[in-house]
Amino acid sequence: MASHKEASSSDNEPAAAASPGTATPAPEEQRQVQIHLRKIPLLAELNDEEIIRVKAELRIRQHAKREVVLQKGGSGDGLLFLLSGQLQVVDITEDGRAIGLRMLAPGDFFGEIALINNSTRSASVVAMTEVLVAFLPAPTAMHLFSHSPSVANQMLKHLAQKIQRDSEFRALLSINNTAKRIYTYLVLMQRKPADQPGAQPVVENLPTHQDIANMINTSRETVTRALLTLVQQGIVQKDAHRLIIVKPEALQKLVQG
Repeated sequence: MASHKEASSSDNEPAAAASPGTATPAPEEQRQVQIHLRKIPLLAELNDEEIIRVKAELRIRQHAKREVVLQKGGSGDGLLFLLSGQLQVVDITEDGRAIGLRMLAPGDFFGEIALINNSTRSASVVAMTEVLVAFLPAPTAMHLFSHSPSVANQMLKHLAQKIQRDSEFRALLSINNTAKRIYTYLVLMQRKPADQPGAQPVVENLPTHQDIANMINTSRETVTRALLTLVQQGIVQKDAHRLIIVKPEALQKLVQG
C-alpha cells in the first residue's frame, strides 16, 4: 500500500493531520476536527456518544498528489472519508490505461462496496491533489450500518444515486459524437450552489483536461478544443478550479444535438 502520514484519533486525542512524533493538537484544532466529522454527511446525524466512538477509531492519513490511496484488489478492511482535497476513482485496463470512473470531493466516502460485500476493492483511488483521508475500520463501520438509522438511510440513498449515476455514465459513453460526450459530461457534473438560490450551475473542482479525456474515452486535445469553444461562445466561464455554466439552456441544446 502507498506510504502515508497517519495519526490516531481518540476522545482525548482527536484526529489531526500530523506525522508520527508531532505534538498533540491544541484545543482549537481539536474543536476543528469535531466540526469536520459533523460536516461529513454520513455522520452528520450521529449522537454525541456515536461520534465519540467513531472518533476513537478513526485514523487520519495524508497523501501526496498522484499517490494511490486505495489499490484495486486490496481487502475491504474499512470505510474511508475524504476530508480535504480531491480524489479520482480509476480502473486499470488490461493494456495498462487508467480509466477515470468518477471524482470524489470533501465529505464523500468510499470503499463501501468491498466492505459490505466482504470482497476485494473493485477499483483504485488516486489523489488528484494533496489529500486528507479518514479511515474507519470495518467493525466500527459495519456497526454503524446496522445500528444507526441515519447512517443506514444515508447509505441507501447513496447506493441508489450511485446506480443512477453509473447508468447515466454508461449512456454517456455510448454517444458516438465526441463533442456531445463532453457537453453531456458537463451537464452530469454541474451542480447548483445550495446556499445561493438562483445562482448559475457550476462544475466544482474541475478535473484536468487529461482526466476528463480518460473518463469519457477521448483525447486531451479534443477536450481542450471543446471547452475553448464553449468559453468563446459565452456558454461557460472558467473560474480557478471550477467551471461556471453561464448559459445552461445553450449547453443543454448542444447535448440534444
